[in-house]
Amino acid sequence: QVQLVESGGGLVQPGGSLRLSCAASGSIFSINYMGWYRQAPGKQRELVASITSGGNTNYADSVQGRFTISRDNAKNTVYLHMNSLKPEDTAVYYCNADVRRYYSSSGDFYWGQGTQVTVSS
Repeated sequence: QVQLVESGGGLVQPGGSLRLSCAASGSIFSINYMGWYRQAPGKQRELVASITSGGNTNYADSVQGRFTISRDNAKNTVYLHMNSLKPEDTAVYYCNADVRRYYSSSGDFYWGQGTQVTVSS
């Protein structure tokens, strides 16, 4: 059993900041990959940012320079620091992780339930 729980979403004004957190719990041996995705109404889900266990990061062009993804491996937690927020950042943000469980030779992907981010005046 592996669970991902997101937190930190809410309402923020344009130009403001938020920090999202995603904590993984359960029978976890290691987490190779964690990523943040978002889906706005009427639009496809898109990758926002990702990070590997080695610290390699990738960002969508639309958030490059504004968002920062980071990990606390000891806590099995990934963060998304969101700065200079724009109305177009409004979406449900989902956490995704490639989790290797104990006694497993490979990982499986898990999803959180999502947290709403609304950027509006």
